[in-house]
Amino acid sequence: MLILPAIDIKDGECVRLVKGDYATAHKVAESAVGTAGAFEAAGAKWLHIVDLNGAKAAKPVNTETIFNILHGCSLRIEVGGGIRNMETVDFYLSNGISRVILGSSALNDPRLVKESVQKYGNRIAVGIDALNGKVAAQGWTETSSVDYLELAKRMEQYGVKHIIFTDISRDGTLTGPNLEMLDHLNRAASCNIIASGGVSNLKDIANLLDLDLYGAICGKALYTGALELGAAIKLCEGAELNE
Repeated sequence: MLILPAIDIKDGECVRLVKGDYATAHKVAESAVGTAGAFEAAGAKWLHIVDLNGAKAAKPVNTETIFNILHGCSLRIEVGGGIRNMETVDFYLSNGISRVILGSSALNDPRLVKESVQKYGNRIAVGIDALNGKVAAQGWTETSSVDYLELAKRMEQYGVKHIIFTDISRDGTLTGPNLEMLDHLNRAASCNIIASGGVSNLKDIANLLDLDLYGAICGKALYTGALELGAAIKLCEGAELNE
């Protein structure tokens, strides 16, 4: 299982939110670039970045910081937040970003998902963020009536290979991922499932490993020191060796 440390960017700074509430944003590191470097030194291969301002503005906002991170490390980077048209997809993927995450577009603009996947294949991921099983959009400020499993199956039909699933009620809470929802999702769709939200310690990583998921995004637990990135990566590498 792949471990993807997370950097959320708001106003050019590395922050964390609780349950997606922008009012809870607090700075967790002095330097986003330095943080990425520390993640790389701990053994990470991928980095998960969210442009929080972009998610609300429906367009990229923190591109300068994102590309500073990209050029300051050799990690492969996936970016989400504010990617709502083909121009933005092209912009990121033609300038060194390895994978982009379509969130609100998956719900509101299926044509963009289809076109992006047709053009870029597995460099396109879809983020499915749910509250009480229903998909949220627009930087989590709106909740739809669409069930998360229904949307996942639709994305699978479009050829999407990677789905990042977040249970919003767990995000930034350190209360553990929603294992039941993740298990249902992993069984319902053939896509690579990446868990996001709630990871608090090494036991949570072990639990996600047991679900045979593709990846896990870790954020707040790394910044609070509750989870040591190197230990999480070693646990996952050990599991791969034992398979």
